[in-house]
Amino acid sequence: MAGGQRARWPASTLTNAWLLAAAVLLNIKGIIAQKVQVEVEVEAYPTESVTLRCQFINGGSTKLTQVSWIWEPVDGQRDNIAVYHPVYGQSFPNPLFKDRVAFLFNNLENPTIRISKLRMSDAGRYTCEYATYPTGNEQGTTNLVMLAKPKNSADVVTVQAGTKSVVVAQCVAADSKPAATINWISSVRGNYSTSTTSGPDGTVTVRSEYRLVPTAEDNNKDVTCMVDQRTQDRQWTKSLRLSVEFPPSVSIAGYDQNWYVGRSNAELVCVFNANPPPTAITWKSASGPLPDSVVVENDRLSIRKVDDAVNTTFICEVKNKHGANSHHINVFVNEQQKTEHPKPPSTGAIIGGILGTLAVIGLIVGAILYVRCRQDDGEGPPKHKPPPPVKGSSSTEMLTKPSEPPTASKRALLSKGEVYYETSGREPVTNLDDGSSGALNGGAPPGLDTSVKEFKESADSHHSNEFESSNHGAPAASISRGDSFVSPAMYV
Repeated sequence: MAGGQRARWPASTLTNAWLLAAAVLLNIKGIIAQKVQVEVEVEAYPTESVTLRCQFINGGSTKLTQVSWIWEPVDGQRDNIAVYHPVYGQSFPNPLFKDRVAFLFNNLENPTIRISKLRMSDAGRYTCEYATYPTGNEQGTTNLVMLAKPKNSADVVTVQAGTKSVVVAQCVAADSKPAATINWISSVRGNYSTSTTSGPDGTVTVRSEYRLVPTAEDNNKDVTCMVDQRTQDRQWTKSLRLSVEFPPSVSIAGYDQNWYVGRSNAELVCVFNANPPPTAITWKSASGPLPDSVVVENDRLSIRKVDDAVNTTFICEVKNKHGANSHHINVFVNEQQKTEHPKPPSTGAIIGGILGTLAVIGLIVGAILYVRCRQDDGEGPPKHKPPPPVKGSSSTEMLTKPSEPPTASKRALLSKGEVYYETSGREPVTNLDDGSSGALNGGAPPGLDTSVKEFKESADSHHSNEFESSNHGAPAASISRGDSFVSPAMYV
């Protein structure tokens, strides 16, 4: 370098390097110093046994003089429970572990111990500590975790129906470690509360109570307690049936309103619901003592043969420790047996019949409307026919009537040169006049009628001549093409 200057490292860089080197050395020293092998944590259960392993490794030139097991139930408390010396042998100074702790191997390199008949109070830290030369003491610590399976139980609490919320079921997970968790499944509407109590040995008791306002309907309903805890392989469950006590509710069955004189084997049944079961069931009659034909057997009242004495009111009374209730029924005895009338059709059948009838009527109406529509469209025969002409009583009467103009249909036919025919059986209408004095309805003109009469009178002598003269004397009729006419009478 120019000027003979030396290279200098920054002060901060040198400091970091020294710190890194020191950390590496300390880490290596710690690895080398860790020569006592133990398990970090061990779980065990009361009344069982546990093995605490310890071994000194990579001793090299280190001389082992003694090994001890030290118990620390809480911080700050250290008690020797087992000591091994190659010359003086084994020692168990703590009376709490007397006859419960032992060395499995009789040497310093593997001072593993076993503790039997474990108690919950045995939980804590166990340190395996070596006294060595020249390095001093070497040690390793194992944490013993004591677990306790819960003692689970569940029971119902018998209660009386009322209006206040009360405990109807209990579930307990006792003396467990760690604490258990309790839940409920229920078919009734209620709620539950949970409390915990710690024991002197570190265990916990969890208690849960299910509450509701009990009614008669809640009796025999199901509730289920469920317990979860670390030591259990599966969830613990127990189903319970509630026990709600209430006074009896009573009704009477069996009367069909067809009791008649002479009927046999008639029976009434007293139906009740009570918890606890009734202590007494009593049958009475409102008119006095029960009839002689009545036989009572617990909740049943039987009549061997019905007579007028049975025409009364029967009462059934039921009692239990919470009270008594009764029910009555009025029995009417008929002279003769009632005949069963056929049952009226059901509402559904009536509605179905009405709908079916309406459907048929609708089809018929639709068919009629369809046919009429087809006729209106011209596919059927004409619906209207012009009225036939009326023949008068005399030609004179017809002459006084004005002729009617032809209808539109007639004019159409005449314009085409077609002949129009009337369907009437009457004589056809003719027009032989020129419009002023033409005869109508087949009536001949007056001159023609006179010639015909004269011709008839002299038919034998002047047949042809008079006939011709009469024709000449008759007024000529103007007949157009297509008009109808009446020929003169002829004698053959």
